[in-house]
Amino acid sequence: MKTLIEKANVLNEALPYIRKFYGKTFVIKYGGAAMVEEKLKDIFAQDIVLLNFIGIKPVIIHGGGPMINEIMKKMGKKPTFIHGQRVTDKETIDIVEMVLGGLINKEIVALINSHGGRAIGLSGKDGSLINAKKKVVKKLSADTGASEIIDLGLVGEVEKINPSIILSIQKDGFIPVIAPIGAGHKNETLNINADYVAGAVAAALKAEKLILLTDTKGIMDENKKLISTLNKTKIKSLVSKNIISGGMLPKVQACQKAITGGVKKTHIIDGRIPHALLLEIFTQKGIGTEIVK
Repeated sequence: MKTLIEKANVLNEALPYIRKFYGKTFVIKYGGAAMVEEKLKDIFAQDIVLLNFIGIKPVIIHGGGPMINEIMKKMGKKPTFIHGQRVTDKETIDIVEMVLGGLINKEIVALINSHGGRAIGLSGKDGSLINAKKKVVKKLSADTGASEIIDLGLVGEVEKINPSIILSIQKDGFIPVIAPIGAGHKNETLNINADYVAGAVAAALKAEKLILLTDTKGIMDENKKLISTLNKTKIKSLVSKNIISGGMLPKVQACQKAITGGVKKTHIIDGRIPHALLLEIFTQKGIGTEIVK
């Protein structure tokens, strides 16, 4: 009986949030261990279906770097990175599109559908969803001290999101699952960081929330303690102190872009925790870092 009462209390705690978020759009960046471990993959799909059934409209943007690396190695091609970004030639972009738009995207769609959801897989090229431009990366030359342009190949950044295809899909009750691939000015395929795509999509949709699943507890302070809430001023301070750096930087930047674009709240949470989404959305305390205006 005690266990049953505890379950009832959990549902009771969630009720105000269910009421508050009914009909709202949540953009979820899906990546890290939650995309790799079979049990976590299944739990994620279940949670997405649950959100959809109670009236929340999830939009999923997924990554897939580790699988891209694995397939490249099997094909005898060595992955190359500069400043943490993949150098993407024509052969590599074909692999990226095959893995992101094919293998990974369709697996996520199939998992969601297997739990009673209705998911549709897209890439940013579908319906001109993501208009992109080639990303320009600069560094200072060690010899001259002058700024030099690094050519990453077919790597892009979001120029414009056209959300009409997402809105159309949502209207009919489907769940969009989006691979972060866009079309450039010359109609070339461009590989784009999934965090940035998620932030841009959330802003274009004026989503209620942007949630990023990661392999960390959230954003940690200088004492390695979780920071539960951050604003723009505090973020600037942490970046200047190099406390926010590396792979966390694009995630924070994506959150800031989303908030600037009208998203009410953004969250960086630990996707290694089963039902991380539900714990963050439907409990008062939450589990990760919330970034607000």
